[in-house]
Amino acid sequence: MDERLHPSSLSEILDRTARIYRSGFLVFLGIAVPPTVLLLLFASIAAPLILRIAPGAGSSSTLAGGFALVASAVLFLVALPILLALTALANAAMSHAAARAYLGQPIDIRGSYRAVWQRGWRIAGLFVFEVLLIWIAPFAAWSILLLFSAALATLARSEQIAARGLFILSALLVLAALISYGFWMAIRISLAFPASVVEKISARDALGRSILLTQGTGGRILILFLLGVALNWALSIAVMLPLDFLFALRPGADSLQQGQTAAMLLMAIIYGTAFAVQALIRPVYGIALTLFYYDQRIRQEAFDIEWMMLRSGRVVPPPPQPQFQPWIPLPPAAEGP
Repeated sequence: MDERLHPSSLSEILDRTARIYRSGFLVFLGIAVPPTVLLLLFASIAAPLILRIAPGAGSSSTLAGGFALVASAVLFLVALPILLALTALANAAMSHAAARAYLGQPIDIRGSYRAVWQRGWRIAGLFVFEVLLIWIAPFAAWSILLLFSAALATLARSEQIAARGLFILSALLVLAALISYGFWMAIRISLAFPASVVEKISARDALGRSILLTQGTGGRILILFLLGVALNWALSIAVMLPLDFLFALRPGADSLQQGQTAAMLLMAIIYGTAFAVQALIRPVYGIALTLFYYDQRIRQEAFDIEWMMLRSGRVVPPPPQPQFQPWIPLPPAAEGP
């Protein structure tokens, strides 16, 4: 990169994120699109199946509902691992492209995915660990607490309103604590993907590196997350309001049949818009977190001095990392003439 590496403030990181995203917009968008399109595809298949699960009066409707239930379960079991794997690869490819752009190196979609493909199993494992720590663990704790509270509530007498109210208040407080834990854990392991991609370390080591590097910068990362949520809402509202206005002014709005067709079309547009917004927002997180990773390495490990010495030839580069066997063999690259 042209400018000298140095510790950056939050505003500088956000400004650099915008410049990197703008300069490589098509590349970053292309990296973010595959998991988003796959999720949209699975959602478009699952939506009509879920609507058929509603209980009906006749045997044929019951049979159709049972078939839809089985089909939905099979689709979920097939879609979940594929979606997790592709999302993990996209996150890693995003970190790889952002790291190269930060250091002034060329980036492309295929090269970013190929660079992380060889370590696909470790990257997928890292993403599964993140999901377990941020989502599954709090949800499991909340479910156990909810069952325990419900059991205690059934033991309470109907006239003991204060006791049942205490149970509800305790459940709400624990829920707030679990949500706070989710945000705290998301911040602590937010730099795991950049660490895993740049340093080529295992999932466990990447989580440890992230916990170490995020010390002293949790508030800035939290602001980044909140800004991303606000940007997501702003883009969604900016797209949906004009669509709602156009649908309200459409001809034949009072017709029942046309109203049902328009409602289904509007739902499809809403889902498509939501996924499109996600594809646009995802690179912001990927680039900004990679910049936070380098910024913390500069602050804690003097990475800027190390990088300048490396470029001037004063530091011997580390030995090449061992080549990992790909989780799925890649087809051989076509050779030129």
